[in-house]
Amino acid sequence: MTEENKEEDNLFMEVIKKTKTGITFPKELRDALFDEEEDVFFKLVVPKEQDRIILVMITEEEAKKLSSKIKETKKITSSHRNIPQEKKLKRKGKAVPVWAEYFVYDFQNQDKVKTILESAFNKFAEKPPNLEDAMGRIKYALVSFLSSTKTENAKLYYAVEKFLIDVIKKFDQPNLIEWIFDKIIPNIESNFLYELALLDLIEVALLFKRSEKAELYIFHVLKNIDNYGSSELYNIYNSFNQLVKKITSIEREHEIERTQKIDVLLKEKLLEYGKGIEDVDYKLQIIELLEDLNYIELAYKLAKEIQVSLPPDSLKIEEIRKMVRRLHTSPITEQKDEL
Repeated sequence: MTEENKEEDNLFMEVIKKTKTGITFPKELRDALFDEEEDVFFKLVVPKEQDRIILVMITEEEAKKLSSKIKETKKITSSHRNIPQEKKLKRKGKAVPVWAEYFVYDFQNQDKVKTILESAFNKFAEKPPNLEDAMGRIKYALVSFLSSTKTENAKLYYAVEKFLIDVIKKFDQPNLIEWIFDKIIPNIESNFLYELALLDLIEVALLFKRSEKAELYIFHVLKNIDNYGSSELYNIYNSFNQLVKKITSIEREHEIERTQKIDVLLKEKLLEYGKGIEDVDYKLQIIELLEDLNYIELAYKLAKEIQVSLPPDSLKIEEIRKMVRRLHTSPITEQKDEL
């Protein structure tokens, strides 16, 4: 039988096109074959040649049996299926990009930037690293995908900073710390992301024993806090809180000690705000931050000053009493050279 005769024997023939939403049965075929009130089951098969999609109508019972069989087959073969390239590299101990850590905030042209950063990552991974080529790609990404929106640009710069910090850690490139501070940090025109970027830089500077750099970056965070207005107490405290959390977590996880200059910077600024603001709630939070940093004597003295200044009927009097008692019994671990 010729192909032409075969086509004449068909019940239905039509040319259809796959759209973005998939493939749809023509209405005439649906009306001819299916009852809207009944469930219809199909066995779907695609041969290795990938030149046909075969749908065979089967009963509900056949569908249940086939589903169980397919499920068991998938369990057996799942451990043998192709492993994504990234996982293969991890198993071999090779460094791979961690995109979820870099792209914390979505921005325009993110996919294009990712492609460039991936190529730069490969250049950093070469032995020896092709630093000139890699940094050329980084600079290209920063120049080519800037937009007219400050927020979008801030997200781009922050993503590149996160990427480079990971490169510093994975490929032992601490010289990039200073490049980030000079070329990326000044271009982040968002107070929130600017501070986050500095906090990340403080961490990597301390990890690589660049204490003088960490001191400089802490100074800039504190300077940015000073730029907040007196009505922005929430932002002021939040910035202090993030800075203290970052420093204490690094010390705890990596057993890194603060330098004397870092101590002085933190003590001076926290005391300045602890004594300078009127809001008692924020004063108490400043005391807790001093305590987190183990500045127990300073925290105790500030708590006593607040306790004395409160009227006897203050709603905060019991809270501050508990704080004073706790600090009075806390072991003193800070240096004795008070400010």
